Amino acid sequence: MMTPQQIMIIDDDADDRSFFQEAINNISPVIETHVCASGMQALELLHDNKIVAPDYIFLDFNMPLMNGRECLVELKKILHHKITNIIILSTSDMKEDMEDAMRLGAKLFLTKPNTFQELCTMLKSVLEGRWQKLFTPQGE
Repeated sequence: MMTPQQIMIIDDDADDRSFFQEAINNISPVIETHVCASGMQALELLHDNKIVAPDYIFLDFNMPLMNGRECLVELKKILHHKITNIIILSTSDMKEDMEDAMRLGAKLFLTKPNTFQELCTMLKSVLEGRWQKLFTPQGE
């Protein structure tokens, strides 16, 4: 029996967080989701080993206090030898943001979808490991 996947979502937007949580429950009720409202909160949970190594971390890129870039750098320090996939979710689709994120160790850079259905579809692809084909930046 496989252990249920563990997912962490880091997003300062409460609506986005509940949307995301709902989408995950919709895809698979057994997935364990840890919801963080800030990078600091997420790093604290990982530091204190309240969460050991989630399978996926979905990280909002545009957050106050500690932005996605800074958080990503810190996450990589804590998780450097773990196989957590860090996925950036952003309202931005700027090439520089995407290149930055990938250089700093993100596995994937996704633009936040506009509808709940799109979010579910996107998350399902990611969690089923079909994301390489779907979302690699064009021209690779």
